[in-house]
Amino acid sequence: MENRTEILNQGFEAAGIMLSEGQTAAFLRYAELLEEWNEKMNLTAITEFPEVVRKHFVDCVYPFALLKAEGPLTLIDVGSGAGFPGIPLKIMFPALRVTLIDSLNKRVRFLEEVIRTLNLTDIRALHGRAEDLARDPQLRERFDLSTARAVAPLPVLAEYCLPFVRRGGRFLAYKSGQTEEELAGAENALRILGAKENGSLHYSLPGSGDGRSLLILEKQRNTPPIYPRKAGTASKKPL
Repeated sequence: MENRTEILNQGFEAAGIMLSEGQTAAFLRYAELLEEWNEKMNLTAITEFPEVVRKHFVDCVYPFALLKAEGPLTLIDVGSGAGFPGIPLKIMFPALRVTLIDSLNKRVRFLEEVIRTLNLTDIRALHGRAEDLARDPQLRERFDLSTARAVAPLPVLAEYCLPFVRRGGRFLAYKSGQTEEELAGAENALRILGAKENGSLHYSLPGSGDGRSLLILEKQRNTPPIYPRKAGTASKKPL
């Protein structure tokens, strides 16, 4: 029988990260909740515990640790799904004030269950589409950081995420492999939305060697009020 505590800690140690007892317990319980709820709804295709540790937990936390973006920052995780990267970041960096948003209500119910079960504070889950929530004055351009781990072209992600970021804040896009072409293809979108690329990270995922990138897009100007456009437009007609 696998020793989950050992697998979890070794996974993080491979990334040079030491977990406290409380963090270890939180990640283990989070994995259990993922398994329980994944039987009822599609949360993740990655189900083997060692892979969950490496490809979800470490993958979410490692670039953030490299970035050293700690402290009482506000972060919004757009299209959070099963809580990646927002919940692992909250477990690892408890001073973060986190908002998770997802368009599917049953995923939001799962996120709320995780928050309750793990006794996490200064974190909330909101139901809604980014295109609608970004027009809420309580959310628009209110966050130090926005994150997204979705598989979508950068111009689309930027239109969803940058409207939430304050001037001087950053949108952090989790990506696989090389991103030079994608960044080049997003220049127009970033210019329109008021951001520019600033010191992105390129690294190998510890324990697997898979290529990863964290694109760091700094918000320089307020996003024009017409963005994001109505639901579906960003993906059909990317900037």
